Amino acid sequence: MSRRTSSVIVAMCVWLIGSAGLGIQQVSAANILIHTKTSLALDDAQICAVPNVAWAAVKAGHRVTVLVDASAVTSVTKGFGWFRRLIGSESTALDRAGLPDWEREGLSEQMDVPLEQIPHNYGEYFDFLKNNLGVKVYGNQTMMQLYKIDPERVADSVTPIPLAKIVQLFEAADRILVY
Repeated sequence: MSRRTSSVIVAMCVWLIGSAGLGIQQVSAANILIHTKTSLALDDAQICAVPNVAWAAVKAGHRVTVLVDASAVTSVTKGFGWFRRLIGSESTALDRAGLPDWEREGLSEQMDVPLEQIPHNYGEYFDFLKNNLGVKVYGNQTMMQLYKIDPERVADSVTPIPLAKIVQLFEAADRILVY
């Protein structure tokens, strides 16, 4: 075999190895935005899936932001609704929505966390995401105005933001999941 042929074969092998990456994929942390639009009253499966997906994404090494938007803002508002406002409720719809025991047990097993550390309701779950896992949780301030929601009545885990900041969230996201 000639020197030139050997050089071509080596060059092709190097190129093939480089392009194939030896079967190893480099995975970098993605900036994931979870756009939560549906209130608990309209479809509990939508908003209740959000914290599970957020936790799994954080566990996989991604940066996660949750945007509570559209009718979902009503689910993170203390005392939302005429009856709740009348009785002076200090809880949100998510605070009143308990995590079933089977779901808590499943989360404990899947996330490798003791059952005692798994939240008991979805309000606690959003707090856990923000305070323990570093998930940023924002709420659409304009939607709050449309629903006549005082931003002071929104759950502590949710930070109201204006439309310009929402646009920035969408621009910065590598992946957007919609619920």
